[in-house]
Amino acid sequence: MHQIVFIVYPGFELLDVSGPTSVFSGANRALHQRGKPAFYKIGLASAEGGTVESSSGVAVETAAATAFQPREVGTMLVAGAEREPLLRAVADPVLRAAIPGLAEEAERFGSVCTGSFLLAALGLLDGQKIATHWDSCKPLAAAFPHVTVDADALYVADGRLWTSAGVTTGIDMALAMVAHDLDAAIAGEVAKRLVLYARRPGYQSQFSPVLQAQVKGDSPFADLIGWIQSNLNAPLGVASLAARAGMTERTFHRKFAAATGETPARFVEIARLDTARMLLSRGLPLKSVAAQVGLFPPARLADAFERRFGVAPRLYREMHAGL
Repeated sequence: MHQIVFIVYPGFELLDVSGPTSVFSGANRALHQRGKPAFYKIGLASAEGGTVESSSGVAVETAAATAFQPREVGTMLVAGAEREPLLRAVADPVLRAAIPGLAEEAERFGSVCTGSFLLAALGLLDGQKIATHWDSCKPLAAAFPHVTVDADALYVADGRLWTSAGVTTGIDMALAMVAHDLDAAIAGEVAKRLVLYARRPGYQSQFSPVLQAQVKGDSPFADLIGWIQSNLNAPLGVASLAARAGMTERTFHRKFAAATGETPARFVEIARLDTARMLLSRGLPLKSVAAQVGLFPPARLADAFERRFGVAPRLYREMHAGL
């Protein structure tokens, strides 16, 4: 079995661990349904072992980090946390002694969210390209100049090193690991069982225009934006959107741009192309993608896609399908 070890410490972010472990256990469930043995064995390690409380107050049971034999570890991942718990973990002599040995011998190692700081502090990220939470990209790059931080990526796989951005992106990275270890079909089944909206590729930006627009609590367009995302194949001109919002076209255009930072037309195009990129990475035919995102015929999608991403959609699909 492939032993996965999560390194945790007091104050760690619970979802950094519970999200990926749900993916790996889901893969075992999918294998069982096929009559195959489980592939993943999951363990939680801390400096001393025993009960460790997360930042949310939920506690988990762990084994001492020294209980895991490095050569028997398939994957080691360090969970993230807020600044103070993370600094205490960085200073912990037991973790500082145990983590490098586990990282050196494991088939792969890495971090979820700000767990990257712990690896960087131990010199394990020097010369590597990594992802971390968007709010920590600049501080990490400033503190560790020998590390290349990809501020946009959801996760980055650089050889044996796998790192993910903030919190829920650990789920995306874990799904990519399952696809790598087993196959994309099992990863897809796990994603479906977890009721995920989509399997997000690592190169997708942390900054979703839909989320950035919805995150403003006083935005009058949160519901409309959700509707747009679910109806990309519908006519989404200013006139129809303004009518749906109950405003004149001029008022709608002005208020929408003020609330989202994009004109309605630009926002719709971004949403359509981001979804097209995700669908192409699944290997869907160009004609089907064009119809689903409202950029039909395919030549229209191709023009817009290449203008934004600098590559033809067919080539993009060939490069990324199945990743």
